[in-house]
Amino acid sequence: MSSASMCVLIAIIAYLGLTIGIGVYYSRKGGSSDTENFYLGGRGLNPIVTAMSAEASDMSSYLLMGLPGLAYLAGVAEVGWTVIGLAVGTYLNFLLVAKRLRIYSEKIGANTVPDFFSRRYDDRKRTLSCMAAVIILIFFIPYTASGFKAVGTLFNSLFGWDYHVAMVLGAAVIIGYTVLGGFLAVSTTDLIQSVVMTIALLIIIVFGISQAGGIGTVIENSKALPGYLNLTQGYDITTGKAAVFGGLSIVSTLAWGLGYFGMPHILLRFMAIRDPEEIKISRRIAAVWAFLSMAVAVLIGFIGYSVSVTGKVPFLETSAESETIIIRLSDLMSRNGVFFSIIAGVIMAGILAATMSTADSQLLAAASSMSEDIMRDFLHIKLDQKTSMFVARITVVAIAIIAVFLAWDPNSSVFRVVSFAWAGFGAAFGPVMILALFWKRSSRGGATAGMFAGGLMVFVWKYLVAPMGGVFAIYELLPAFVVALLVNVVVSLLTFAPSKEVQKTFDEVAELSKGNIGFASKSDKSLSQPALQE
Repeated sequence: MSSASMCVLIAIIAYLGLTIGIGVYYSRKGGSSDTENFYLGGRGLNPIVTAMSAEASDMSSYLLMGLPGLAYLAGVAEVGWTVIGLAVGTYLNFLLVAKRLRIYSEKIGANTVPDFFSRRYDDRKRTLSCMAAVIILIFFIPYTASGFKAVGTLFNSLFGWDYHVAMVLGAAVIIGYTVLGGFLAVSTTDLIQSVVMTIALLIIIVFGISQAGGIGTVIENSKALPGYLNLTQGYDITTGKAAVFGGLSIVSTLAWGLGYFGMPHILLRFMAIRDPEEIKISRRIAAVWAFLSMAVAVLIGFIGYSVSVTGKVPFLETSAESETIIIRLSDLMSRNGVFFSIIAGVIMAGILAATMSTADSQLLAAASSMSEDIMRDFLHIKLDQKTSMFVARITVVAIAIIAVFLAWDPNSSVFRVVSFAWAGFGAAFGPVMILALFWKRSSRGGATAGMFAGGLMVFVWKYLVAPMGGVFAIYELLPAFVVALLVNVVVSLLTFAPSKEVQKTFDEVAELSKGNIGFASKSDKSLSQPALQE
């Protein structure tokens, strides 16, 4: 191994050591001493950690691999509208959902997203929480697999390590600090990871522009490709001509923003913030960081193409290849001496940060679904704190193992895998969450039918309808979200209205959410009794 590669590796190992250290610290501090601490950190997140951990867990390897790779291949059209949709979705999620969910979840005693659905609708049979937990397990496995795939690709591209060995080692590190420290460890590492990701993006832009010959050259090279910089066209690499990206495609791509309303690992951050009134701070931080980081990631794709034009990086002609553009630029940087090798290592740590920050959150949410929502609440298996924690940790390991097998193919695309899982959560949970928080007439039957319809429609549209082409070739999240919303509303109107107790709780939460009434402290038990009697 060359001295440059050794410096890069040392920087990466130092970063991984830091994350494991955080897990050990919170394990000893009690961050995994009981389920409330393990899953929600005792509802004590400060607004900065809430914002940055939510965004870091959201962006995943999609930020540093998926977005630049898509921009590199196809130009600004699809990736540009995706960024706009995600930025708007981020802001609206913090604005509309965060505060009310925080207040509602504590008032009814819910510690997980599935638990919130059952308690909100007084679902004594726990059908809702079980269905939600199964959906989480189904869609988090491929989502987590995409993260593991990114780790394997990183080390394979940089050091020539065996893809599968590298992927397994990365998964082991993520599992390690997640099972050790729980939610507090995950959220703290997410904060650190968001900082590392930001540094990586800024450094690679400056270096990439210098290697491409200046920003003017980057613009000229991009203009030379038909439709590359056109928001209504895009570039078709297979034909070398401008593509067509019309109104339907734009609306479909903007629909990425709808996914935020149903992301369990993001919603958990809202439930865990220490004070609902601090969410406005989190909202501003998250919205600004999300938009700027994604815009920079897209710019890196354009810069990477120009560096390929110079011959310093080979042309990347497939999705799997183009998603390595940041890795290729970092490798190019590492050849310029020890200092730049260390900087390249920081950038590689940034890719690991993006991957790990999502994978850890997903594993934690899946663990809570298995131990809390399926085994304890639906199957009524009595678990003490120690046993519940054991089940949670075993679930983390089991899901990670399945995800590793799903990610075994090194030629799979991070962007495409993430987009499908994103659609699944957005359609299954998004409409239910919005109506649960803002429509008092929403019933248990409506929520159950809507959740099932949303999750099912994602598969139906993706594999049966979209292949028909034409107007049907749109992102599956949009039609699935609309269907789920309509089914929820119609079934709610056709079934019995929620009980007076459920409606009373809804009204109390609505009043508290206005911000005119001081929120109860944890010692005020009158506002933290579950609506659902165990």
